[in-house]
Amino acid sequence: MDISIVIPLYNEEESLPELAAWIDKVCTQHAYSYEMIFVNDGSTDASWAVIQGLATQYVSKIRAICFGRNYGKSAALYCGFEAAQGEVVISMDADLQDSPDEIPALYKMIVDEGYDLVSGWKKKRYDPLGKRLPSKLFNATARVVTGISLHDFNCGLKAYRRKVVKNIEVYGEMHRYIPVLAKQAGFKRIGEHVVQHQARKYGVSKFGWERLLNGFFDLLTVVFISKFAKKPMHFFGVLGLLMFFIGLSMAIYLGVNKIISLSTDTPATLITNSPYFYIGLTAMIIGTVLFLAGYLGELISRNSTERNTYLIDEKI
Repeated sequence: MDISIVIPLYNEEESLPELAAWIDKVCTQHAYSYEMIFVNDGSTDASWAVIQGLATQYVSKIRAICFGRNYGKSAALYCGFEAAQGEVVISMDADLQDSPDEIPALYKMIVDEGYDLVSGWKKKRYDPLGKRLPSKLFNATARVVTGISLHDFNCGLKAYRRKVVKNIEVYGEMHRYIPVLAKQAGFKRIGEHVVQHQARKYGVSKFGWERLLNGFFDLLTVVFISKFAKKPMHFFGVLGLLMFFIGLSMAIYLGVNKIISLSTDTPATLITNSPYFYIGLTAMIIGTVLFLAGYLGELISRNSTERNTYLIDEKI
């Protein structure tokens, strides 16, 4: 199979028939063998009923997964990627803001140009200014922190070589950082393609201002996880030893001063009256706690079981 198109969705009943018809038209014109994988993320409208109807209309072209409740986009993508069988996997949103007309260009970049992952860039956006400015700030920060030169990390329209989606773990809210996860997994041929951004035709946006704050927290998380998930002691242990030796140095300094004062009969204040005593003591306690955190992290890392378990009601 040439292409698997993974479509996570939440309450998009109006857009689904038009999206399916559009994808089918593009793939048929270019003679692609393809499948559409709809992942219904606990929708409360008639989205699942619409998908069931589409599955009878596009026989053997549609596969679908229905979650028992809303788990988030990352969970939907994870299950969609797990089910994908195509050599090229393309993810897109279900709200018609991602154009299926971009599929051939994305497919070509993966197959002919040798990219592992191609991320869409909505260079011209139809979102309000209050949404575009925070997005620019977020993407600029992500480029600096991750070292990946993409203009739009959060674009839902992306293409992947099949082995990429089979070797990365998307959970929590990490769908924004799939390029980072791919790079950390060893897939470094990451490209970018300017895509057409469609104005929203149906419904309303499911994201608010909290997405910006969550995005920065997730950025810190993914950077930490990508570097220290398999070796937490390298992070907590180093910080712990550093803090402990800072505190120990202060304690030694106070002790040496006290000994010198006693040997020279010089009046000396009590060690407990010095602020350095409490600073040093606190630093040693914090250092010990951090070191223990690293040790516990190592134990958890080596004994962790599969974290991605989701309640799936039905499958097509």
